[in-house]
Amino acid sequence: MGLKERRIQHKEQFRAEILAAARELFSQEGYSQFSMRKLAARIEHSPTTIYLYFRDKDDLLFYICEELYAAFLKAVVEIRQAEPDPGEALRLILHQYIRFGVSHPEQYKTVFFTSPVVYGSPDSFMTKDTIALRSYRAFLDLISECIQCGVLQKNDCNMLAMVFWSAMHGLVTSIIFTRDFPMPDITLMADTLIDGLLKGHAA
Repeated sequence: MGLKERRIQHKEQFRAEILAAARELFSQEGYSQFSMRKLAARIEHSPTTIYLYFRDKDDLLFYICEELYAAFLKAVVEIRQAEPDPGEALRLILHQYIRFGVSHPEQYKTVFFTSPVVYGSPDSFMTKDTIALRSYRAFLDLISECIQCGVLQKNDCNMLAMVFWSAMHGLVTSIIFTRDFPMPDITLMADTLIDGLLKGHAA
């Protein structure tokens, strides 16, 4: 590996280190208490160094969100390539969403409970090319295919996609935040919820 390649690798590793520390700090401190100074202290670098990689805390939060959506989009693509049946693909993707959220609670909390306007207004979100929008459209396309193939009953695709996502989001959130109540087995809850959704909206 040459000098140029080593420098590029070092920059990528340091950028990943900044994002990991920022994700943890956002989760612990919240958006209002987060500062570039605190982040710099955590990674033992000057704020000036961080500004070479990220414009401000909103820029950091945006990339943290994009990381999560990139993981979801990757799962959607891989499942669609491996599973030709749209109904079964939908089931697998819903399970994957729950598994990822529960396995990465700090990242999940940071993305969904730090700032409600990471991507701007709803109209702005739908017009900017982001990984978040790509992942939503991929999920929307799968819902549409399930309707067209007769797996799901005819309905508004956007509405149905949000119903399915809201159910997954609700379960992940309850698992992450519930600490003082004996929760049932997570896999059993996921199976029950997904089975109910698919049967309830079956064609």
